[in-house]
Amino acid sequence: MNKNNGSSMTDFILLGFSDRPQLEHIISGVVFIFYIVTLVGNTTIILVSNLDSQLHTPMYFFLSNLSFLDLCYATSIIPQMLVNLWGPTKSITYGGCVLQFFFALDLGATECLLLAVMAYDRYAAVCQPLHYTVIMHPQLCQKMVLVAWLGGLGSALIVCSLTLQLPRCGHREVNNFICEMPALLKMACVYSKVIEVIVYALGVIFLLAPLSLILISYAIITQAVMKIKSTARWRKVLNTCGSHLTVVTLFYGTLIYMYMKPQNSTSEDEGKFLTLFYTIVTPTLNPLIYTLRNKDVKSAVKRILYVRKWSAKS
Repeated sequence: MNKNNGSSMTDFILLGFSDRPQLEHIISGVVFIFYIVTLVGNTTIILVSNLDSQLHTPMYFFLSNLSFLDLCYATSIIPQMLVNLWGPTKSITYGGCVLQFFFALDLGATECLLLAVMAYDRYAAVCQPLHYTVIMHPQLCQKMVLVAWLGGLGSALIVCSLTLQLPRCGHREVNNFICEMPALLKMACVYSKVIEVIVYALGVIFLLAPLSLILISYAIITQAVMKIKSTARWRKVLNTCGSHLTVVTLFYGTLIYMYMKPQNSTSEDEGKFLTLFYTIVTPTLNPLIYTLRNKDVKSAVKRILYVRKWSAKS
């Protein structure tokens, strides 16, 4: 068989848990609920961050970018997943698979860098409070976010183009819910050492390096927090930093476990549940973590609702 023909543009079949239809029904209901919460939660953060003048700070500028990223990430994956879970067919077009694969890589890598940027922002706020507005000026914040988005785009272009060039020898079944890199690599009928090295190198750049910077930032923040005598300020620092650190743990933990391990060391079912976690659960938990632990966001929502209420009465 000609290997080049094996990479032709044919529809793919997303297997998911098709061998366990009852489990798929449960998963589809859970995914739908999580998607609604993701849409409402992240949209709320974006609107509140832009409408309330007291939240026009670097922290909420980064947080609104994170919420927008999570909205795009979830929307690029979940609707197609629900169609396949609810419908009789599990197929996805070649173009749809490529777009899903590309956006998952792009947005995932961007979030890795954005979380590191947010950690630096917390470091500047806690350790350099008197110079915070000078350090984190709007132009720097915009440039840092732009670098994060462009970095994610560049890594996605490299990995996506290399992965899709691998011959599949007629294989059409993707043993997962979505078109993501580990499942697509397992479809290839050849082993590519080049892709493995590149993926590992990008993993170091986009996973381990940002995570190291985050841990260093929080080590310095911890030392600074121990010196704070004001109980109110101490609690505020713990709330904002604790929210970010929780998101970092959930996101980086699952991605490092998924992508930095040898691809053949993760069982198929384990890989599927990990995929569900970082594609469905994490974008849902982010707004909940930041709003439930953040009094500023709660107060901003109350102020906006109060103003709208009085505006309607008048």
